[in-house]
Amino acid sequence: MAESKNKRKGIAQAETIVERHEAKYLIPYSLVKEIRSFIKPFCDPDFNGKGEPPEYVINTLQLDGPSMPLHYAKEREALTRFKLRVRTYGMEVGKAPVFLEIKRKYGAVVVKSRTSIPFEAWTKELMENRTIKIKFRSEREAHAFIEFRRLAQEIGARPVVIIRYIRESYFGRNDHYARITFDRALEYQPTTNWNSWGRGGRWYSMDATWQQNKSYPFSACVLEIKTLADAPQWMMDLVQRFNLTRMGNCKYSTAIWQEALFRGTPEIPDYACELFLT
Repeated sequence: MAESKNKRKGIAQAETIVERHEAKYLIPYSLVKEIRSFIKPFCDPDFNGKGEPPEYVINTLQLDGPSMPLHYAKEREALTRFKLRVRTYGMEVGKAPVFLEIKRKYGAVVVKSRTSIPFEAWTKELMENRTIKIKFRSEREAHAFIEFRRLAQEIGARPVVIIRYIRESYFGRNDHYARITFDRALEYQPTTNWNSWGRGGRWYSMDATWQQNKSYPFSACVLEIKTLADAPQWMMDLVQRFNLTRMGNCKYSTAIWQEALFRGTPEIPDYACELFLT
């Protein structure tokens, strides 16, 4: 029963707009097992996960304009901003569909729209040629695709970096929308290719201590809590029980800052220099 409920959630997420609140925490790996035990009475594993604990690989192609407006909007903490992400799943790419995501942020609220297309349909031409037709499962997915392509064309979006990591994911058992994720083994690869997905390229780690340095003596796992406006009590108890301190952790910007150390561009903000070089 729990699995079918999670499957319904997974299908809904592929074609609906989700408005939620997100909070990220960097935690030592020694805490993961304890937190996993704490949430067990309230959560079911994401049906996409395999193994024990249930995990899957996320591959994200980040798009941005020539002057990198999406990266700089995050750096300047613009009150209203968005990201264009193209995702597929699995260490061996090509076996899962491709998901086009617009992740908007309005103050503290995140609004994400998502549509799926066959893996082989994702090409540069798809973003440029309006005569290419895709059969969508719903009108809502079709509208999400049109909006994704409109924004991509508006900013002249092109591939910038691929980010890959392993996610352990859980859904709240009795909540309308409540999710807990643990992300580890974060790595990135700069790219200009629309559909290489990092095959044949070199991956660079982005979760070492010096990259995540918040004056921590450890390399951290990224814990994320996602919920609607009213967080369930067990989530609030989780934060208090483990004395968690919320902090930003943008995978895309971290990859850009690290690559800037090698390339000298884009300019690294002072606070990022302090994090990376101290």
